[in-house]
Amino acid sequence: MRADLDLLCISVYCTADDLLPPKPGNGRRKLTDAEIVTLCVAQVLMGVTSDRRFLRAARRQLGHLFPVLPSQDALHKRRQRLTDTIEWLIGVFAAGSPGFDDDLVLLDSTPVECGRSLETTRRSELAEVCGYGYCKSHSRWFWGMRLHLVCALDGTPRAATLVAADRPEREVGLALLARTLSGGETIVCDKGYAGREFEHAVGELGGLLVRPAAKTSPTRAFISRRSGNGSNRSSSPAKTSSASNATEPEQPATSERGSPHASSRSPPASSSTTTSDDPAEPSPTTPPNPVASII
Repeated sequence: MRADLDLLCISVYCTADDLLPPKPGNGRRKLTDAEIVTLCVAQVLMGVTSDRRFLRAARRQLGHLFPVLPSQDALHKRRQRLTDTIEWLIGVFAAGSPGFDDDLVLLDSTPVECGRSLETTRRSELAEVCGYGYCKSHSRWFWGMRLHLVCALDGTPRAATLVAADRPEREVGLALLARTLSGGETIVCDKGYAGREFEHAVGELGGLLVRPAAKTSPTRAFISRRSGNGSNRSSSPAKTSSASNATEPEQPATSERGSPHASSRSPPASSSTTTSDDPAEPSPTTPPNPVASII
């Protein structure tokens, strides 16, 4: 069976309607939370960033599934209130993917430039959430945000967040790993995550860090070590030229940390919009807005 847009919307709606608890009746609301979530997913799949253009397109393409559509203002407000619920449902769908329990995960980030002129940085409404960061791939500074992602080899997302570009990569990456690692995973990343404190923290979570070695190192890859109790022991770069050789360390004790999406089958109790002010102490039900980094 070909998974077209109608089939995907029906599947998302049925899953969300079964999992989300019923809300008290409200005469002003003609759409349920499950319908709003389905519209948000459809908007991403259709690739329409403007709410106004999406609602116009939804009347043509999804009118047989949604006889009643919200106004542009109502869609924006309902989506903001359902931020935590949407991310929780993303975790539910991701937990059913084959790559969600993969022992090999990838950690990386990419710049999201939001402006270049000085006037833009001063007057833009994004000034409160943006910052200046350095892109080593293009050897230049940029103003905007940075998308951090933890995923499996098949592309299954494990965690994602969009933060200011001036936030340290290791700090944000550690917060994402704390939400996703369950113990025994191998994390492949680049040299931007080099650091003894980061390597020790990953070892405490039960992970094994594999990254390219520094230019001054005589070897080509760095592999951290884990002790039997799950803690990380400092080690020199390993003499290996491929990340595949890093998959044979001694198995650590299973960590109690796990993915909040995979372990919880209940949606978040609160539907208020939250932001990630402190990535070092993440909350399973209050991550940053996932709509900007959905799938």
